[in-house]
Amino acid sequence: MSPRPTRQSIAELLAEARARTIALIHPVGDELLNRVYSELLSPLAWDLGHIANFEELWLVQTVGGRKPLHGELGQYYDAIENPRRERGELPILHDAELRAYMSEVRERTLAVLDEVDISADAEDPLLREGFVYEMLVAHELQHQETMMQLIQMLDAPYRPAEANPDAFAPAPVERDAGMIRVEAGAYEIGAPDRGFAYDNERPRHTVELPSFEIDRTPVTNGAYLDYMGETGAEPPLYWERDGDAWMRTAMGLRLPVDRARPVVHVSWDEADAFARWAGKRLPTEFEWEAARPRLDGVGGAWEWTSSDFVGYPGFAAFPYKEYSEEFFGDTYKVLRGASWTTHPHVARPSFRNWDLPQRRQIFAGIRLASDLEGNP
Repeated sequence: MSPRPTRQSIAELLAEARARTIALIHPVGDELLNRVYSELLSPLAWDLGHIANFEELWLVQTVGGRKPLHGELGQYYDAIENPRRERGELPILHDAELRAYMSEVRERTLAVLDEVDISADAEDPLLREGFVYEMLVAHELQHQETMMQLIQMLDAPYRPAEANPDAFAPAPVERDAGMIRVEAGAYEIGAPDRGFAYDNERPRHTVELPSFEIDRTPVTNGAYLDYMGETGAEPPLYWERDGDAWMRTAMGLRLPVDRARPVVHVSWDEADAFARWAGKRLPTEFEWEAARPRLDGVGGAWEWTSSDFVGYPGFAAFPYKEYSEEFFGDTYKVLRGASWTTHPHVARPSFRNWDLPQRRQIFAGIRLASDLEGNP
C-alpha cells in the first residue's frame, strides 16, 4: 500500500508531471504545436490547454471555489463536447498566451492546496487522501501519451540527437518463449478500496476462471512479419516496404523494423485476426489481470483483450460519469498493461485502457491466450 499523500508529495507529483510535459514538447516549435495532423488526434496546443483547463476546473474552481481565469474558455477544452476532428478550429489559446495560462493555473492550484484538508478523514471524498490531485496527475500523464501519438506523425526527426530506436520503442523480447499455465480458480479483480484508481477499476470483486494458457511474451515484429508474408495482411501503422525490407517511419525517422521488438500500432481487428491465424485467441481482461504477475514484456505496448469495456458489478461513477460510464457497452474494447511511453505512475495491474477496435494510432500490441483441453 502506498503511503498517504501529503501536501509536499502532491506538489512534487504535480511538478514532476508538468516537467515531463514541458520536456515532451520542448523539441516541437509553436508552429507544429498548432498544426492539425489527423482527425483522430488533437493539435498539441489543444492538449496543453486542456491539461491546464482540466486542472483549473477541478483543483481551482471545484475544490477552491475560485472563478476561472478566462471566463467561458473551458467550453472549448471539453473533451466530450468537442470531437478531436474539430479541435483545430476552436478559438483556443496559443503560444505565449497558452504558456502563461498553464503557469497561472498552477500558481492558483498550489495556493488552494495549502488551504484544503487532504487527510484520510476529509469530509469531501474528492479531497480524501488527495484523490482529486492524484486524478489530475494521472490525467496529465495520460495526455502525454496521447500527445506522443501525434509526435509519431512529425515530418522531421523529433530529437535528432536521440535517434536511437531504444529511446522510442519497446524493449526487445524473446520470441516463442512459450506459454504460462494459469490454474482454474477464484481471482480478485480490480483496484483495492484505498489508494487512487479510476471508477472503472472498482469495486474489487472475485471472478471464477477456468484454467488457460497465456503467452509469456507479447507478439513480436518478427512473428507479425511472418503472418503478413503468409496471409498478405496489411502492415502496422508507420511501416513501409523498402525493397525486400520493412522500415518503421515514425517520429521523422526511418529505421529497419526490429524483429525482436513487440509489434505496436495494430488494431483490435488486426490483433484478433492474427490470433486466429496463430491458432490462439486474445485473452479476456480478467485472464490478463490474473496472469499479470507472471508475464514478461509488459510495458512495451498496450495489449488488446477480447473484453468489451463495461462496468464491474456494483460500479458507481466518481467523480464524473463522463470519464468511464459514457463509453460502456459493446463498442469499445479493453486494453491492459502499458506501453513504452506510459508513465509508471499510471501503469498498475488494474488499470483499464479502452479504444475502438479499428483504431491503430494508440501504442497497442498483442499477447495471445489459449483454452486448455477439457475446459467448457
